[in-house]
Amino acid sequence: MNPQHPTEGTSVTHRRYVPHSHAHYGGNLVDGAYGLGLFGDVATELCVRTDGDEGLFAGYTGVQFLAPLHAGDVVEATATLVRVGTRSRGMEFEARVVCRAAPDRGPSAADVLDPPIVITRATGTVVIPPKQ
Repeated sequence: MNPQHPTEGTSVTHRRYVPHSHAHYGGNLVDGAYGLGLFGDVATELCVRTDGDEGLFAGYTGVQFLAPLHAGDVVEATATLVRVGTRSRGMEFEARVVCRAAPDRGPSAADVLDPPIVITRATGTVVIPPKQ
């Protein structure tokens, strides 16, 4: 696939089931770093699609943890391109829980959340290596 030209507003979304092996705290809570890892993954795909290169994550300029992530959740993460520099790419990220386990109804019961719960928002910068 040939990369597109980097265009503000372009976005990529990934979905993933959060296995119980990722619970890190009481109450089946998953640490906030899990969501940041998802943001790295969607940023990588966004760079591949727009620049034909994975890019290098330079850093976050802001991160907000808004709600908990639990083992058994289905979470989606979206990266949206909001700034295109010569080699830098500004991105906004959002992670949402779209399905959540409902253990009170049974060991494998779960619900689709409508609307999803926004759990994390962030902004960051990715750098694309110079063309050779």
